[in-house]
Amino acid sequence: MDDQRDNRSNNFIWLMPDNMHHQWLLLAACFWVIFMFMVASKFITLTFKDPDGYGAKQEPLVLTAVTKVEEVHVPEEKRWPEEFQPTGKAFSGNLIRQPLVHMERLELLRNVCRDTALRNLSHTAVSKFVLDRIFVCDKHKILFCQTPKVGNTQWKKVLIVLNGAFSSIEEIPENIVHDHEKNGLPRLSSFSDSEIKKRLNLYFKFFIVRDPFERLISAFKDKFVHNPRFEPWYRHEIAPGIIRKYRKNRTETKGLQFEDFVRYLGDPNHRWLDVQFGDHIIHWVTYVELCAPCEITYSVIGHHETLEDDAPYILKAAGIDHLVSYPTIPPGITVYNKTKVERYFSGISKRDIRRLYARFEGDFKLFGYREPDFLLN
Repeated sequence: MDDQRDNRSNNFIWLMPDNMHHQWLLLAACFWVIFMFMVASKFITLTFKDPDGYGAKQEPLVLTAVTKVEEVHVPEEKRWPEEFQPTGKAFSGNLIRQPLVHMERLELLRNVCRDTALRNLSHTAVSKFVLDRIFVCDKHKILFCQTPKVGNTQWKKVLIVLNGAFSSIEEIPENIVHDHEKNGLPRLSSFSDSEIKKRLNLYFKFFIVRDPFERLISAFKDKFVHNPRFEPWYRHEIAPGIIRKYRKNRTETKGLQFEDFVRYLGDPNHRWLDVQFGDHIIHWVTYVELCAPCEITYSVIGHHETLEDDAPYILKAAGIDHLVSYPTIPPGITVYNKTKVERYFSGISKRDIRRLYARFEGDFKLFGYREPDFLLN
C-alpha cells in the first residue's frame, strides 16, 4: 500500500509541470487576444476618424432625422461622414451625387474662412442684424437665413407651413409671406442669448446663394425698375439718396441707373448711406453680412443655379420631405444668365466694376463663383 501511495505521489509530482505549462499557455493566449483587440481598436479609430476635421474645432452639424436612412453605396474613398448622411429614402438619378456636392461646398467654405488674406471679406460678427435674418422652425429644429433675391419667398412659405400657420403653401396669401407680424415665423433675435446659442448648436441650418453680380441686377430691377406699389421708399427715398452722391452728370434727370447703383455699392465709404437706408439694404449687402457663414456652422448651402436639385436635397436632409414640397420652379428661371449680366455691366467703367468686385470678392470665393470674364479682359 505504501508503494501505491508513493506511485500516486510520484505521478502527481510529474503532472504538476504539465498543468503549469498549460496554465502559462492559456495566460499567454489571453494576453495575445487582448493585445490584438487593442491594436484592432486603434486601427478602427484611425480609419474612421472624421476626414473633415482639418485639425480645427468645429461645431457639430446635427441633421434632424425623422425617417429611416437607407444606405447609399459609394466608393470607399468617397464615403461621407455620418453627419452628412441624407435622411429619407435613398437618392435616385443625379440626386445620388448631391451629398458629395454639398460636402465640397462646405469644405470650400471652411478653407476660404481660414484664408487670412480674405478675413475682412469673409468674417463678420453674429450681430442682431444677422440674427434678424434667421427664421426659426422650432417644431422641426430648422434655421433658415434669408438672402433676398434668391427665391427666399418660397422657402419662407415652406417654413410657414411647417410652423402650422397654414396647412399648405397654396393657402398662404402673398401679402402674409413678408409680414412678420402675421406669418408665424419668429426671428432668431427674438430669443434669449442661451436659447440662441442652443439653436445655433443643435438645429439644421441652411441658406441659399446665387452669383453675386446677378443677384445685384435682380435687386436693382425689383426695387428700382419694377418697384412694387407697397414699397415706394426704394424709388422715392433710397434712389434719390444714391443719385445725389454718386451720379456724375448732375443734369441727368432719369431715375436711378445701374451705374449709380454700382458706384454706391463699390464705394468703400458706403456704410454712411447704409445706416440711413436701414434694413432695406438686405437686398444687396453681401451673404457674409447677412448670414455670417464663417461664424455659424451651416448644415447645407444651396445654390440658386441648381435649386431644382438642391431644394429636394435640403428637404430630405432636414427630414421634412414627407411633410412639405418646395413650390414648382418655372423652367429656366434659375439658370445663370451670362448674357444679361454682361449687358448690364457693359456700360460700367472697369474702375467701378473692380471696386464692386473688391467688396463682393468674399462671396465669390466662399461659394465657388468665378470672377466675371469682363473683369479679366
